[in-house]
Amino acid sequence: MGVVAAILLALLVAVTGTAPARAAGTAGAGYWHTSGRQILDANGNSVRIAGINWFGFETDNHVVHGLWSRDYKNMLDQIAATGYNTLRIPYSDDIFKSGTMPSSIDFSSGKNADLQGLNSLQVLDKIVDYSGQIGLKVILDRHRPDSSGQSALWYTSSVPESTWLANLKSMASRYANNPTVVGIDLHNEPHDPACWGCGDTTVDWRLAAQRGGNAVLSVNPDMLIFVEGVQTYNGDSTWWGGNLEGAGTYPVQLDVAGRVVYSAHDYATSVSNQPWFSDPSFPGNMPGIWDKHWGYLFKNNIAPVWVGEFGTTLQSTTDQTWLKALVAYLRPTAQYGGDSFQWTFWCWNPDSGDTGGILKDDWQTVDTAKDGYLASVKAPGFGSGGGGGGTTDTTAPTAPTGLAVSGTTASSVSLKWSASTDNVGVTGYDVYRGSTKVGSTTSTSYTDSGLTASTAYSYTVKAKDAAGNVSAASGAVTATTAASGG
Repeated sequence: MGVVAAILLALLVAVTGTAPARAAGTAGAGYWHTSGRQILDANGNSVRIAGINWFGFETDNHVVHGLWSRDYKNMLDQIAATGYNTLRIPYSDDIFKSGTMPSSIDFSSGKNADLQGLNSLQVLDKIVDYSGQIGLKVILDRHRPDSSGQSALWYTSSVPESTWLANLKSMASRYANNPTVVGIDLHNEPHDPACWGCGDTTVDWRLAAQRGGNAVLSVNPDMLIFVEGVQTYNGDSTWWGGNLEGAGTYPVQLDVAGRVVYSAHDYATSVSNQPWFSDPSFPGNMPGIWDKHWGYLFKNNIAPVWVGEFGTTLQSTTDQTWLKALVAYLRPTAQYGGDSFQWTFWCWNPDSGDTGGILKDDWQTVDTAKDGYLASVKAPGFGSGGGGGGTTDTTAPTAPTGLAVSGTTASSVSLKWSASTDNVGVTGYDVYRGSTKVGSTTSTSYTDSGLTASTAYSYTVKAKDAAGNVSAASGAVTATTAASGG
């Protein structure tokens, strides 16, 4: 989505409370299918999923989180206005149980009025229906067998494979002839002892995915089947659900052609400090790791690849570097004809403990620094252009203005300045004392400490964006620290 378009859409939502429906016939129309690395819509247009996870149905709330604070339509409008075109909605099999009702929904002051009295599946219907009205597509994610927690395999002692298959068919039937729901992610994050291609039907996730995918297609042959990886293949381990090394040798083969999309998950140190983060070559080592585990499927034109989850609290420098590198890897390039990886970021919710979300804790405010990293891989609607246009954005942010000294002590100088603007979103600022960078911040203020009393220092500030571009320096200011003891 272009900057001007995004601003106009956001203003429209703010004034009217709704986002406009997308024009009929635009890219993304109808049900989708695959061809090589591409996902194509019903008219043969290339599709770019640039979406977000909104979780909660898989928890004991049995509904997306945040409805205790917001109306669901208002929330969906904001997701669309922020430039995401697809929702991945996790659920557990608990929502199919008779009598399962959602909890923690605020019905006061007219909020969520049309959800009152509905069970969880009926609330999901409402979310799907409104998503379709405003142009969002939906991917349903069978996240857990029940709300108690994640499972390594697609079945447990209390939720057998027969229940998994029956509920997949039920969900697929529910949204037959409704192309807002383009597909189902069969099971979230299979991991050890799950294998790929080992042939043991009790643990071979590839074989299970074929059974699950065919169950879905038997009642809704138009749906895409999203298949995650495992944890370990031939002794090589990575993130849960993130290892698709075996898919090249042992592909998922379904009864309906053109339906398989492989899905990987990838995370930063706020989730787990994997060994590649401390490799001396980091972040230069990361494209090779991604190529090995899942990127080769896309690059060799074998199948589309969707990074269904990736996220971070963005607190550490390592995590910031990782996200910048991953976004660059996902970006469309001329080498692959402008095609790109598909993605849904984890997550919209601020209450994900090890990643946080695009929303801040007030459930209202967008974290513009985090969202800014994703700006260059967003897409207008479902076309192959926009959001960077298939090339890296090289326009630097505007230089910060209004740099001023806001306070001094004998050992510190506090600075403030006005925010910069940028095509792909400002992600932070670097502060310089003379020619030396002394710190970085995501806010528009900074305190430089450890200074000498009664000494003059000169400062400038530069802005940086998610594409790695750095602005010119701001105008310089000089500050003199207070006298010792003063």
